Amino acid sequence: MSDFILGVDLDGVCGDHAEAFRRVVAQERGVDVSSLPPQETWDFTEWEMDRAEFERLHRLAVVEHRMFRTMPVIPGAAETLWRLSDAGVWIRLITHRLYTNWGHAVAVADTVEWLDRHSIPYRDLCFLGDKPQVEADAYIDDAPHNIEALRSSGAEAVIFSQRYNSEVEGPRAAGWSEVEDWVLSLMAARGYTVQPTIPLRLDRPHGPTGEIR
Repeated sequence: MSDFILGVDLDGVCGDHAEAFRRVVAQERGVDVSSLPPQETWDFTEWEMDRAEFERLHRLAVVEHRMFRTMPVIPGAAETLWRLSDAGVWIRLITHRLYTNWGHAVAVADTVEWLDRHSIPYRDLCFLGDKPQVEADAYIDDAPHNIEALRSSGAEAVIFSQRYNSEVEGPRAAGWSEVEDWVLSLMAARGYTVQPTIPLRLDRPHGPTGEIR
């Protein structure tokens, strides 16, 4: 049997995109970050932001503020992904970060640096927006439209719980421990053998694909 491939989103799942962007918006507007409420909607309407303003500020966040290099990591992401990798899961990161014109080199470089800094393991790193095009056995995502597209294609997908996706039905995970339980249960149901894990060390060396060296 081939490896169990897990497609993992980055923003809102591994990295706290909402908080990172919130800090940039506050700085660009010259206001205290506490004046901006937590993200409640997918399109940031609570910050009185239309699409054009979002694109302008997000480009600044990526290219000038280097948001993808400094974004806070979501607790449990690295530890859980290492345990899943040790258990025999092929980690395939999938992110739609190349929508900022003329900022692709910065986005890619900062993403890889951030992954290394936070010791997040992976075998593949895919930059694309159409998630169903990626071949994986299961997916983790926070975006309602991505979850809908994945499930419509027949894929197994769990939504990583955030305020802006609370209305999405079906399997959901409130944190990384629930992601781990969901993945291992799915693997067992499909007949995969879960490999015994080794003691976790986030400082252990790994290659560009996340393999232990």
